[in-house]
Amino acid sequence: MSDLSWDTVKELFDPEEMGSLPDLRVPDTSARDWQLLLDLVVERGWSHEYMEGDTELPLPRAAAVLARPRDAECPQLRVWPADGILAIFRFLGDEEIDFDVDLRELQGQERLDLFCGFLRTLGRRLGKPVFMDPEGAYGHPILGYDAGTDRVVLLMEP
Repeated sequence: MSDLSWDTVKELFDPEEMGSLPDLRVPDTSARDWQLLLDLVVERGWSHEYMEGDTELPLPRAAAVLARPRDAECPQLRVWPADGILAIFRFLGDEEIDFDVDLRELQGQERLDLFCGFLRTLGRRLGKPVFMDPEGAYGHPILGYDAGTDRVVLLMEP
């Protein structure tokens, strides 16, 4: 059974209306949570690239990435949890896991189900909610993974 119905949420996945790159976040995290994410990527066998600037490097330990100097370039982890779906994680700080997806890759029920499965997998591993805000509207989630119900739920009316 699907967490969300495409017919119900398709307006929230309209790149013209919501921006093509919504902001996703896991609040109240620590270096331990980042490490759980890195371990999950490896355990699941998801294709990934860890980049510092233009240089691809082996996947580091979270503590090492988060200990970089404040003025260092922000590393990013590109993860493909399913064919044709890319999540880009940015190591902005340990207190929140921040990432983007491209709504143009998430059109239709099948793609929505894959996306919800990814959010569920991430949220379960961390034991935390995962929120999606419209592009540029940080702090105003439209949907998210609810750890209490173990489902991705709407947080606003479409």
